[in-house]
Amino acid sequence: MAQPDSPAHVAILPSPGMGHLIPLAELAKRLVHQHNLSITFVIPTDGSPSKAQRSVLGSLPSTIRSVFLPPVNLSDLPEDVKIETTISLTVARSLPSLRDVFREMKEPVKIPGCLPIHGGELLDPAQDRKNDAYKWLLHHTKRYRLAEGVMVNSFTDLEKGALQALREVEAGKPAVYPVGPLVNMDSSTGGEGSDQCLKWLDDQPHGSVLFVSFGSGGTLSLDQITELALGLETNQRPADNGLIGREEIANVVRGLMEGEEGKRVRNRMKDLKEAAARVLLSTEDGSLSELARRWKNQKWN
Repeated sequence: MAQPDSPAHVAILPSPGMGHLIPLAELAKRLVHQHNLSITFVIPTDGSPSKAQRSVLGSLPSTIRSVFLPPVNLSDLPEDVKIETTISLTVARSLPSLRDVFREMKEPVKIPGCLPIHGGELLDPAQDRKNDAYKWLLHHTKRYRLAEGVMVNSFTDLEKGALQALREVEAGKPAVYPVGPLVNMDSSTGGEGSDQCLKWLDDQPHGSVLFVSFGSGGTLSLDQITELALGLETNQRPADNGLIGREEIANVVRGLMEGEEGKRVRNRMKDLKEAAARVLLSTEDGSLSELARRWKNQKWN
């Protein structure tokens, strides 16, 4: 991804052979000279680059880069295969190499409404495309547009940017209803021992408790648990028997518990707590009310 002061970067993916490459080379030169763009050719192949390809690419300005993807194997095709089939399969079978490049890119992936994230930090199912979980995730993601609406357990003050991006009007895009926070407000239904937990928390010195959350389905390896415990111990906090080194864990914990960043985080959490309380107290406004009214007014066939 381009830095603010650098030119926008455009990747050009021509089909194998020369038919696309020659006019796209001219397009690349115009984009560089007339519009100050940065260009990289990403070229799929089924063998070594041809002399003609190298000649065209070698004649381009040095500001235009070219990358040849690893050659794909077409040995399973019959000898009389049509050129259209060869071109199509060369491109299709090059996609895994292209995906691997994107996954290992140092530049973060920027998704509208979200903080930039590196490809290697995406959810595990998005990493292994042979995994059934990835296929399941992709299948249902494609089906989102078939829904009349999508409910999200969140609220605007918590994830304003992401919800704004999700709710932008777009043809064929379902409505998104942030109906959260969906939390249990009935203290009488608390689990066994919940009162003792709250009493224990109330008895601790102010700002002395660190809550380590792994999520409802989070798991850590033994090495990760050891590093987390040692990091907490280094910071002189009770061990919670994270793979980041113990020194870094200790520094982050110390910053959150005692530093200015920690104060900002706690103030932000206080604001979000108050915002969530306002949403929970409101019964007439918000997406849940809007959704309920829509259902009540729905005329079923």
